[in-house]
Amino acid sequence: MKNIGQMLKAAQQMQSRMAEAQEALGALEITGTSGAGLVELTLTGKGDLKALKLDPSLLKPEDAEMVQDLIVAAFTDAKARVDQAAKAKIAEVTGGLKLPEGMNLPF
Repeated sequence: MKNIGQMLKAAQQMQSRMAEAQEALGALEITGTSGAGLVELTLTGKGDLKALKLDPSLLKPEDAEMVQDLIVAAFTDAKARVDQAAKAKIAEVTGGLKLPEGMNLPF
């Protein structure tokens, strides 16, 4: 019975550390860029869009399609950085223990 109690205590500690990691990721802000800095956007660690900056030179009606593509590229860049930061934070909490397939945190 002592081993089960220790396992339960360890599981509770890990759960607490995971909650702290998720909270830290929510406060994290990561910026992605595209077009050599013409488009910049910031996501939270949970993937929510926080800010979008467009260089004024992009604000021409004939450039609308290019601007849209740059925004998507900046979002993709920021999202990849968020995913990388989340994986690093979760690995830190779990001590490198791999999570089961399909268990994607913090989302």
